[in-house]
Amino acid sequence: MKLDILAFGAHPDDVELGCGGTLAKEISLGKIVGIIDLTRGELGTRGSVEIRNQEAADAAKILGISIRENLDMRDGFFVNDEAHQLKIIEMIRKYQPEIVICNAIDDRHIDHGKGSQLVSDSCFLSGLMKIETEHKGDKQQVWRPKLVYHYIQWKNITPDFVVDITGFNEKRVEAILAYGSQFYNPNSNEPETLIASKNFLESLNYRAQDLGRLIGTDFAEGFTVERYLAVNSLSDLM
Repeated sequence: MKLDILAFGAHPDDVELGCGGTLAKEISLGKIVGIIDLTRGELGTRGSVEIRNQEAADAAKILGISIRENLDMRDGFFVNDEAHQLKIIEMIRKYQPEIVICNAIDDRHIDHGKGSQLVSDSCFLSGLMKIETEHKGDKQQVWRPKLVYHYIQWKNITPDFVVDITGFNEKRVEAILAYGSQFYNPNSNEPETLIASKNFLESLNYRAQDLGRLIGTDFAEGFTVERYLAVNSLSDLM
């Protein structure tokens, strides 16, 4: 299956938190979208791998994601080396996305910045003919995505552009809350964490509202880029 957009996350729930509204909007416009999780979040304080697996499947269904795979890299300990790059190159060549979206370039969790650079480097390497890969015994064709974008996570990184997600924020939040083991629940007996706080839960809306305010809409999500943005006309900008 060829995808229009392939979103990567170091952990299940990264993609939903970073760009869930954007993906829901693109799917509504007819785009075919997939998610690749690098790890199963097995070092997470709350929940379990089995619970996270089900939550990831539920969130993907809410958003309308066409495919979701997990590369089973080690949570906290994966590195940006040839072995890990080849796993991602195989996925890029398998799904041939026009656009790749990945983790924040810098963040509180060390896996986010690592995952960002790992995916970005792999997107470039995937276009090199002398790197040969196979999928299920078949030689793969080279493929390099046209665009690589990075969503924003814990840190308030200034975005290079924002996407209006008015009309899709509710679905975004619903997909995030599919990860019931991870976020605020006053009746939970799980240990307290920063992302399980009431403040973090409320931030799901107030960050999106603030970015929306700045562009004159209700809700928005921000992204950073690796190269200059280009438009055909000044009127292409909102």
